[in-house]
Order: sequence, then structure tokens, then C-alpha cells
Amino acid sequence: MISTSFLFFLVTPLINIYIYIYIYIYIYTVKLLSVLCFCLQTEFNDKPDSLFFNDGVRRIDFILAYEDEDKKDFEKRHTFQRQYFEASLMKMGMELEAIQSVIDEKLLFVKVHMPWDVLCTYAEVLHIKLPIQPNDLSSRPSRWRFLSCITKHFYPNEELITKETEFFTAPFEKDRLEYFYVRDKDVFFTASMRSRMAYYILSRAPYEIRGNIKKFGITKLLDRGVYKAAYPLHDSRFNVESKEEGCPNERFLLYKEWAHPKSFYKMQPLNLIRKYYGEKIGIYFAWLGFYTIMLALAAVVGLGCFIYGYRTQDTSTWSKEVCDPEIGGKIVMCPQCDKECKYWRLNSTCEASKKLCIFDNFGTLVFAVFMSIWVTLFLEFWKRYQAELEYTWDTVEFLEQEQSPRPEYEAKCIYERKNPITGVKETVPYTACGRCLRLSIGIGTVLFWILLILASIVAIIVYRLAAFFAFSAKLRAQDMKELEPLKEYVTPQMATSVTASLISFVVIMILNTLYERVAIWITDFELPRTRTDYENSLTLKMFLFQFVNYYSSCFYIAFAKGKAVGYPGDPVYLLGKYRNEECDPGGCLIELTTQLSIIMGGKAIWNNIQEVLLPWVKNLILRHCTRGPSEKVIPRWEQDYRLQSLSKLGLFYEYLEMVIQFGFVTLFVASFPLAPVLALVNNLFEIRVDAWKITTQFRRIVPEKAQDIGAWQPILQGIAILAVATNAMIIAFTSDMIPRLVYYWSFSVYPYGDHLNHTMQGYTNSSLSIFNINDFSNNSRPMKTPYNITTCRYRDFRYAPGHPKEYEYTIYYWHVIAAKMAFIIVLEHIVYFTKFILSYVIPDVPYAVKEQIKREKYLTQVVLHETNLKLVTKHGTGFLKEKCMEEDVRP
Repeated sequence: MISTSFLFFLVTPLINIYIYIYIYIYIYTVKLLSVLCFCLQTEFNDKPDSLFFNDGVRRIDFILAYEDEDKKDFEKRHTFQRQYFEASLMKMGMELEAIQSVIDEKLLFVKVHMPWDVLCTYAEVLHIKLPIQPNDLSSRPSRWRFLSCITKHFYPNEELITKETEFFTAPFEKDRLEYFYVRDKDVFFTASMRSRMAYYILSRAPYEIRGNIKKFGITKLLDRGVYKAAYPLHDSRFNVESKEEGCPNERFLLYKEWAHPKSFYKMQPLNLIRKYYGEKIGIYFAWLGFYTIMLALAAVVGLGCFIYGYRTQDTSTWSKEVCDPEIGGKIVMCPQCDKECKYWRLNSTCEASKKLCIFDNFGTLVFAVFMSIWVTLFLEFWKRYQAELEYTWDTVEFLEQEQSPRPEYEAKCIYERKNPITGVKETVPYTACGRCLRLSIGIGTVLFWILLILASIVAIIVYRLAAFFAFSAKLRAQDMKELEPLKEYVTPQMATSVTASLISFVVIMILNTLYERVAIWITDFELPRTRTDYENSLTLKMFLFQFVNYYSSCFYIAFAKGKAVGYPGDPVYLLGKYRNEECDPGGCLIELTTQLSIIMGGKAIWNNIQEVLLPWVKNLILRHCTRGPSEKVIPRWEQDYRLQSLSKLGLFYEYLEMVIQFGFVTLFVASFPLAPVLALVNNLFEIRVDAWKITTQFRRIVPEKAQDIGAWQPILQGIAILAVATNAMIIAFTSDMIPRLVYYWSFSVYPYGDHLNHTMQGYTNSSLSIFNINDFSNNSRPMKTPYNITTCRYRDFRYAPGHPKEYEYTIYYWHVIAAKMAFIIVLEHIVYFTKFILSYVIPDVPYAVKEQIKREKYLTQVVLHETNLKLVTKHGTGFLKEKCMEEDVRP
């Protein structure tokens, strides 16, 4: 018998010869197709604003740009891949035209056009909704129509941006074209639809085949440098109106009525934004505009609360007692660190106590409750507004119909499984165990980075303790007057707080940059099926990290700092070395306000530098380095090539920036009523800056569908629920409001005529405990003690020396603790109950929108399905009659 190895020896050369012949035929087929492709290269026709091929008929739907490379080995492979890719595009029905740059001889552009038949095919594949008949439902008049003479000035110019006719729409079907409202084939598919379909094909066209492995997608070619850029065209220059026939000048109109600084007070032309950039960009600007409008109400109330606190800071009984030389001036406070710190007088914190009264007053309590209700109204009204946009922009059933797998997902599909819904076998990129492994690695990596943030927070806390001791020691070495507290106490405390906040901000920015790449890598490794799944997964990872990164230092100051410090005779130490940090003499609320101001302000400045200054500088340098003819003779595609490309996650960072801001506005608003005011001012600039950026500095974005704001919606709802608890706890544990209320109603009752009078007089003295300086331990005793004092005071509610329970908590302390817990429970239940009632009363979808959705579904059923059913019935009846006549039988 012939051995298996001998058979293998004979068959192997035959297999190799077959493979070589296949590769030979394959290469020459590709070369032939590439020759046909490059025969289309033409010269520039001196029409810089043209949006068409040189024949002036075929519209440009996409542009591919590449450089003519030297004939090196890897560059030959790039050329081969590019030629095969372009041949694949032509095989899929697309038409190409190559043209050389007017500036750089090595730079070439490939124009891509989709013929009518290809457009119809992929419109059906992507379930794009198109008009079937004009909307015949009468629209309800606006409630504010009597103010139209005033409000019209705050809307874009209707003569420039005209209101478009509303249509009922249905998913496109190529075989039923006659039932759709086609007036002109050239404008039936909008430019954004054409670009979206073109990108869909580009993402799935193969560029190389190796055995059973097919490599495809323009994304991979861009990453490998085979192509330098791929983008749809802007329809005109942003600052000059195009005179070319068939140019809608939508970019020019958007710049003039939306992105230009002089239009900052106008409402956004959302329908035109959606038409030009797609639903995903449109829904972002709709959400940002709605959030900004709602912030205006919160800003007015917050500003009123701030003005109330500012006006009453000098009349507050508590601040007056602190500043009084006969009260605060005679109270000697204990040192707040070991050995190096000195005694200080309470009236040294006069200015700090006045500033505290601006933020820590009864108006703050009212504002915190108001913001808890405000955030509920914001989310509920946004759901209604979003439902209107979903219907108007034809995205009601987007998630169910139009979500196609990502090219990266399809490329890794090698395992077969039975679909539990359809029962049909399909390919997936991983098994159940593989998916669990990928998710486990992702979760573990995210947890590791979150622990890394917590470690950095602990390091900053240690820095605060060491820095405060060092600043105090430095001032101790200086020759200062005894008990001059303003210079020798407040300076180290403020220096420590400010420098720690700045260091915290720098650490936050560094960790953000590092984690961003890690989060993208993890999400790519998990291989989500659709684009929405990918973005939701990345959103959750990034927000969990950013939440801990941005808010952890604020949570530390609000709920941990100064809460476990012991008392001067028995202080608490961190790591057995550093004495635990106490609050500023004015209270931890002032430090929390400082931290919020630095992080919010620094974040806004940094984001503006990244979003505006960097793209502008890059474009300026690029224009300077590639000097050539003026824009009047540079073609449209080359003008766009010189702009910056928006990253795949560009919109993701915009959402993340606003959601983090939303957290600052809601989670810690009880400590900083001006947060909504700062957010409002920032957002007014943010809208116009983002509009200016994407209109003038970036290439046109590939339009994408989006039904809503995605995973950000549940994140906002989670922040809203958490905000109630955090604000209640800030008022209870960080501010002095509850101790003051307990003192006012329980411990400050004096007879006044026939009734009892409540007063805040004496609160300062009652809130400070007494300590005998002889009870200091050797490790904590100050180096220098004034000869004329025997006791000092500290912030706590403990029995005085000599009492049977000396240095133990007083009954007042337990009253205050009980009041704090009761306040949190009552406030949370009241607010949560109110939120539940509001959520139930306010429907998510307006009644008028429900009517229109039902009407559209009815028309779709009548026009498309029932008409087809009648045809089937008619043909079926005719067939039955013919059979009966053949058999001579009555039907």
C-alpha cells in the first residue's frame, strides 16, 4: 500500500501549482481593473466650487485622497491594495474619476459617484425612510404665537433658511418606487443620505484576499496609510456663497445663521443641521440647546440665592459673633497640627466666615430642593422633545430596522451558531466562553484603572497633610507677632487647598489621556456588534472612569475631610504618621467650593484649547506649509483636504464634557449655587464654538443615524437620582445648617413676654468645645505656648475638662446627629416622591406626536402593503379563472 506520507508528497506540488496559477490570474485581473480605473484620470476643469465630475452631471458623493508613492516593497503593496479596492468599488456599481492636485503633484484625489440604481439598492438595504405623501394633519398653533413679533428676531432668517414641507415617510423599497413621492431624482436622495450610503459601501469593499481571509474596509486602509483621507464634500466655502448651479450653499447658511459669533442669540436651525450633518450631530446640538435653555432657569434661581447670601453675610448672627472683638476676638483656638502650628484667635476667620455665609444659608437649602425638582423636569421634558425629533427626523424605529453590523465585527466572524430568533445559522466572532473571557478582561482592566485613581487620591491626601505641616513650619520659623492668625494660619491652609486642587486637576488630565486609549483598546477587543453597541460600551467605561476621576476629590472634601480628627489631646493619624486633616476654619464647604471652581474652570479652559485653538493652529500651519493658488482656483475637494478630520469619537467627547458638567451642576450644587450660572455661560459659548469648529475647521462629517443620545440618557438619570442624596448629605454633614437649626429650635429658647423667643445668639460659643492645654501629648504639644492662656477651643461638641465625662460627646452632639439623619431621610423621600409624580404626570411622547406616528403607519400600510395585496389577489383570481376555463368547470 502507498503510505499517507508518500501521497502527501505527490499531492503537495500539485496544490502549490494550483495556488500559484490562482494568484497569477488574480494579480493580472486586478491590474486590468486598475488600468480601467486609472484611465478615468482627468484634468481639473477650473471650476473650484463644482460638486460634480468633470462632465458636470455626476455628483461627487465621496472623496478618496492618496499620495503617489515611490516603488518600495511596502509601497507596492499599498498600491496593489488601493487598486484592488478601487476595482472592487467599480464592481459594486460605483463610478470613479481620478484627478491630480493643483498644489502637490504627488497627491491624487479619487471622486466617487453612486448611480441611481446603486442608490436605490442601498437605500433599501439601509431601510432609509423617504417621503410617500405630504403631511395632511393640521398642525396646532403655537401657544406663544402672540409674541411672534418679538421672538422672530431670535430665530434664523426665514428668507435664507426656508421651512421645508413635512412628509409622511416609509422605508424605501426599490420595487415600489412608484408609490414614493419622487419629484426630481437628483434631489430625491439628499447629500447626507448619499454620503452615508457611499460610506457603507466603502466600509465593506474588499482590498485584499488571502486564502479564506478577506480584508475589507476603508477604515483599515486609512489606518495603514494606503489612503491619506476619505470624506464627503462640503457644498461650498463657509464664508462665500457658491454661484455654481445645483449648489444649495447649506454650509454658508449654517455659518451665517448658526456658527457666526454675531448669531449667538439665535435659536439653532436644527432641521438644517440634521439635513447637512445627519441625525447624530443634529440630536447632539438639540440636546445641548435644550440643556442650555433649561439651565437659564436654574441660573436665575442660583444667582438669586447667591445674591441673598451676599446681602446677608454682614447681618448673620453667626458671622457677627465670629468677627466681634469681644466674642471671637477673645476666643483662642487650638492648633490644628502637631508642634509647628500655633494658637490663633477666632476673629481671624472673620472674612472666611462671611464668605461661608454667602453659600451656607437657608437659601441654599431651598435651591438644593429646587435643583432636585429641576433635574427631573429637565429629563422628562427632554424625553418629550426627543420624541418629537424622533418622529420629525424619521428615527422612531431606527434601532430595530437600520442597525447593521460593524465592518470590524463582520471581519472576525468565523464561528457558526443558530440565531435564537430567526432559527437561521449565522457567523459570530466568538463563542460564549470567548465572549465571557473578553468581558472579564474588560471589566478587570476598568476596575484596575479605577483603583489607580483612588490611589492617586490617597497620594494627594497625603500631600495635603504633609504640605500643611510644611507651610506651617515655614511660617513658624518667621518672626511674627504672637497670636496673629491671619498671616500664620490662613496662609498655609489656603496654600495647601489651592496647590492640592491644582495638582488634582493635573493628575485628572494625565489619567484621562492615558485611560482614553485603554478604554478604546478594551472596547475594540470586546468586538461589539453594531456601532450603537460600541458607543454604549465605550460610554459606560469612560464615564465610570471620569466619574471617579473628576468627583472623587470633591467627595473626599465633602464627606471625609474633617470627619474623623479626634480632639487636640487625642488626634487621629493617617498611616500612623500624618495627623488627619481638619477643615478650614471657615468650614469644609468653602474648600469644596474652591475645588469645584478650579476643576470646572480649568476643565472649560482646557477643553476650549483642545477644541478651538489646536485645530485652528493646525490648519494655519498646514496652509502656511502648503502655499499654492488662492481658494478661488483650488477645487472644492482640495480645500476640504486641507481641513482637519474629526476623530471617530469626536462627538463622544462633546457629550462626555457636558455630562461631567451636568454632574458638577447637580451633585454639588448645595455648595456652589453659581455652578448653573457658570455652566450657562460656558454652554452659550460651547454651542457656537462647536458650530464654528465643525463648520469651518473640519472636513464634513460622515452623516450617521441616531435615535436618541444613547447611553448618556440612563447616565443622566443616574446622576439625577444620586444628586438628591449628595446634596442632602452636603447640607447635613458638610455645612453648619443642621447644627444651627438644632440650636435655634432646641437650645436657644428665652422667655420674651408671654411667649418664648428663639435666637441664634450664643451659637458660636456653643459650637466650640474647651480643651485644657496641659492635656496635650508630647507628640502634639505646640513648641511655643503663650503664658496667659490655660485653655483653647476647638470645633466639636464634647464635655469640658473637669466634667465626669470629659472629652466625651455631649447630648447636643447626639441631637445634631439625629437631626442630620432625619433631615436626609425626609428630604430624600419628599424629593423622590415629587420626582415620581412628575415622571408619571408628564408623558414621554406628546399626544400630537402619537397621532402622527399612527397616521404614518396607517398610510404605509395602505399605500405599500394593501396595494401590493390587491395586486396579488387580482393575479390570483385571474389564474383561477384560466384554470377553470381549461378544465371547463365553473369557478
